[in-house]
Amino acid sequence: MTPAELSRTVLHSVRGAVDERELSVPVPARIVVQPPPRPGCGDYASNVALQLAKQAGRPAREVAEILRRRLAGSSGIARVEIAGPGFLNFHLGDGASAGLVREVLSRGERYGAPAESGAAAGAGPGRIADGPARYAGEWAAARESVVREVLVRLGRDDVRARTPAAAGRAEPAGLVARLGADEARWVLLKPAAADPVRVPARPVQHEDNPRFRVQYAHARSRAMVRNARELGFAGEPGDVTGDAGHGDVRLVRTLESCLATYPTAVAAAARSCAPDRLVRHLEATADAALRWQEEFPPLPAGEQKPSAVHRARVALAEATGTVLCNGLHLLGISSPEHV
Repeated sequence: MTPAELSRTVLHSVRGAVDERELSVPVPARIVVQPPPRPGCGDYASNVALQLAKQAGRPAREVAEILRRRLAGSSGIARVEIAGPGFLNFHLGDGASAGLVREVLSRGERYGAPAESGAAAGAGPGRIADGPARYAGEWAAARESVVREVLVRLGRDDVRARTPAAAGRAEPAGLVARLGADEARWVLLKPAAADPVRVPARPVQHEDNPRFRVQYAHARSRAMVRNARELGFAGEPGDVTGDAGHGDVRLVRTLESCLATYPTAVAAAARSCAPDRLVRHLEATADAALRWQEEFPPLPAGEQKPSAVHRARVALAEATGTVLCNGLHLLGISSPEHV
């Protein structure tokens, strides 16, 4: 179950409560669900009850209890708990993970893609051309140029009209030659709008470098799929935890949350004209993937035979590689199969 599906399920419960006069409130257009701030609070959380309480003229926990009863037994939801002043915490069922992975794999390169809108659907790989740049203002113009291009790829065609066409074409001399196209683009896209651009002396092909770490996590995920194929089995969405005593299940949930919220991160980056949000999301996904693969190895070891758990983990690795590849493509950064 993705956040969007869970959001629709919660919205359906609100609409049902209103239709049956358990609540007297306007039905919201959408309901936000997101990963909880602390471990142990479920897979997702929502503050919808707090939002509706004032309009309903009832305590938030009372509103939450109405919605909890309606959500109990919903497909994909194992249980719903009420926390604090009225937060709803959702624990997803065993099939939720498999459903998420299946959706990512079925949509492939279309997973999380912006709605087709002219140039965004057909934009080619981005380039950073050499040009004169000796002052801080020119760094800002260079970043603006790259950001505008990425925003068009994200579906924000209107950014062209909002920025003078001649602005932002000065780009750093020798930056690509010194850092390489991928590192140069990452350096320009990573800072938030108000933050300065910090250019490293040289690119570092090491996990300490966030750009390399994202590309490495992608390549490692792809390698898991290739190696499984060589061992004679393929991924199949299912339960990836197996014996939970041999690994921290929170690592699985963190990675799944990153995959599930990737479309939201893309939309937020476009809506806020902030590609750095997508950069940060890819970093979080890569970090979660690398930690998960250490705790829950996707491939059998030694004479161990491939099991259903291994097939499920390979499928999750493949889904992870898909998300990382899609995000890097939107940023105009390569996604090599080998690093």
